[in-house]
Amino acid sequence: MISKKKITLLKTNKGRIAHPKIAMKSRMKLSSQAEKILAQINPKTKLGDLRNFAKEVKKDHELALELWSTGRFLPRQLAILIMDNKLLSQDLVNKLDREMQTHPFDERNQLMDWLFANQLAKDKKTIAMIQSWQDSPFPLQRRTYWYYQARLRWTGQTPPDNTPDLLSVIESRIAAEEPEVQWAMNFTVGWIGVYDKKYRTRCIEIGEKTGLYKGDMVSKGCTPNYLPEFIAMESSKRNL
Repeated sequence: MISKKKITLLKTNKGRIAHPKIAMKSRMKLSSQAEKILAQINPKTKLGDLRNFAKEVKKDHELALELWSTGRFLPRQLAILIMDNKLLSQDLVNKLDREMQTHPFDERNQLMDWLFANQLAKDKKTIAMIQSWQDSPFPLQRRTYWYYQARLRWTGQTPPDNTPDLLSVIESRIAAEEPEVQWAMNFTVGWIGVYDKKYRTRCIEIGEKTGLYKGDMVSKGCTPNYLPEFIAMESSKRNL
């Protein structure tokens, strides 16, 4: 159990302070179905287990909002799986985004990535929403905008003709961006450098100038995020 002292103030890794009453104020009265599901979720629950729950439930937006209201990471991942993307308005995404900020840095990034992969990327309306997020006041939404731009390239699709504009924006903003947004911008530059030889030198120079992720240790078989290394390795894999 968390002591009263620890509950008084919860500090995030970015130094911002969130009071638990604010973090949990969206908790709603739970249905018996939600309570039954929550009783089966514990720290040992795997993503595969959550997907199995989602297969049984299918789509249930009301239940999703109940699970989300718990403030817990795994129930929120399950909630995302069973949401109805037709009901994901900008206002609702903003609310979810604000509530993701009560999680540690890695968890909130995972939640937004999960929302992107399982809901936002699957509907034209929500894709249009993502494309409007370059200047969003929410860092996670800006991160998603840049991740989507990267995805348009590494999935083999023909990317839009906005590459020069993207690189110009990245060059002017990346140094001052939030870490989660920097990563996605860097990722976008990396895939531009891999697939578009015309911009490869410029992309490598962005990496050299920012120095982001230079010298970072990576697991065996993984590609470093440092752009000169990333572009060299990924383009070599593809004979590009």
